Amino acid sequence: MDDQRTSTYEELLAANLAQVCSNIAEAASRSKRSPGEITLVAVSKTRPVELVKIAYNLGVKNFGENRVQDALPKIADFHPPDMRWHMIGHLQSNKAAKVVGAFDTVQSVDSMHLAQTLSRYAEEQRKHLPVLLQVNVSGEKSKEGMALSEAPELARQIAALPALEIQGLMTIAPLVENPEEVRSVFRELRKLFERLKDEIRECSWQHLSMGMTDDYCVAIEEGATIVRIGRAIFGERT
Repeated sequence: MDDQRTSTYEELLAANLAQVCSNIAEAASRSKRSPGEITLVAVSKTRPVELVKIAYNLGVKNFGENRVQDALPKIADFHPPDMRWHMIGHLQSNKAAKVVGAFDTVQSVDSMHLAQTLSRYAEEQRKHLPVLLQVNVSGEKSKEGMALSEAPELARQIAALPALEIQGLMTIAPLVENPEEVRSVFRELRKLFERLKDEIRECSWQHLSMGMTDDYCVAIEEGATIVRIGRAIFGERT
């Protein structure tokens, strides 16, 4: 990327990040929370590592990827000590070893089989892996994630695995024109989160990862501690 293009991207990303951070602050204020309680994960899937570096230099420290094969070269190229890479996409068990070796957090644990596989590889690599449990709150067949009804029992089983640390829950809301239509999805995940926090005390239950470019403000109002934002930061994919 030449100097002129880099400068153009820096200006674009700086303006976009300023707007996103302003929106986060306003949404946090409406729910009587501090903006500091919200972690911004910049979704860098399909974006070149050069844009990741620009966003990092602008202050972003958390990045999300959903395809292992696309993410690994970026992580190998750029992983400063204060940066965290999040696996946010559906993960096949046969790629678990590579994910454990490269990512800092897996937000998309959606089955006992996957959790057991991650735990086994984490033990082999002498790592303690933070994870979030992905819940399909809306019940959409096109969405990954465990069902609301099975989440409590699966959470208990996964909490007993030796090398994983359940830090919270994640969901992907349906795509809608009006974000108010998915407020109930975020509210249901928060209710489950509060229930599990009471029932499974051995987990830290720090995070509710919910909300993307089109609905993150509503998600924050409903308790999100992590928002996963791509398009509002990096622009439309070409």
